[in-house]
Amino acid sequence: MDIPKRQSIRLPALQHVADGREHHYRDIVVALANHFSLTAEERGALGQSGQRKRFDSTCSFALIDLKEAVLLERTKSRYWKITARGLEVLEALNQEPEEIETAFLQPQPQLLSFLNDRWPPVVLSPVEPIDLVDSIENFCQQISEKLAAELLQQIKANSPTFFEELVIDLLVKMGYGGTREDAGSAVGGSGDEGIDGIINEDRLGLDVVYIQAKRWEATVGRPEIQKFAGALQGQRARKGIFITTSDFSKEAREYVQSIESKIILIDGDQLAQFMIDYNVGVSTVNSYE
Repeated sequence: MDIPKRQSIRLPALQHVADGREHHYRDIVVALANHFSLTAEERGALGQSGQRKRFDSTCSFALIDLKEAVLLERTKSRYWKITARGLEVLEALNQEPEEIETAFLQPQPQLLSFLNDRWPPVVLSPVEPIDLVDSIENFCQQISEKLAAELLQQIKANSPTFFEELVIDLLVKMGYGGTREDAGSAVGGSGDEGIDGIINEDRLGLDVVYIQAKRWEATVGRPEIQKFAGALQGQRARKGIFITTSDFSKEAREYVQSIESKIILIDGDQLAQFMIDYNVGVSTVNSYE
């Protein structure tokens, strides 16, 4: 699965500390990683700086969100505890939503007045210690998320041919397909039984990878993946990449885990992140050390 975003982490984090005791930041991160069933690879994936784990940074951001909403408090260095206000909010969320939206953290005036009357906001001390690394990581992640959203918006506004060329550029930057010229002649235009193109896995052409690219708004379901898997079998191929600008259904993701062929699913969020990581469609404006 993808590494969850901070809005999906807020509610599980609040529920984890609902016992009213102090919880160390590291224990919260481990509990949340278990909650989302993250793999070892996903837990260890690094963020933009290449120095801190991405999931750790996202958890830190989610905890800060909850703290700003006075649902959590930091009792001492790296220890967190739910507030009385946080307990009341948990009780109020009796329909068990999947996540706490940002809009809820900035409630309407009537709700804000009600909560403030019941639980006055905490006045933060100006000498409260600040984790500068957390702040930098969180801000970088905000920029990355906004940039990713803008990239997807531009991709969807362009033609299918543009998307095809983009896929070629990205795969070449990632080390597939040999030269740009070779990749350009190998990908696109085949449209054969659900296969949009073929590209070498490495510069020597020791193996090939079959590609399907969908510039969709709707979620890609299991039938589309089954069709692609069948096309791979028809070509006696073992490896495939299915790229979409939208997302994949749970059934589609479960299906690729149950078949012999190796099919990698790349959704819109992952596509945008790969573009950022490999500088496709983006460029560095400034760097700060």
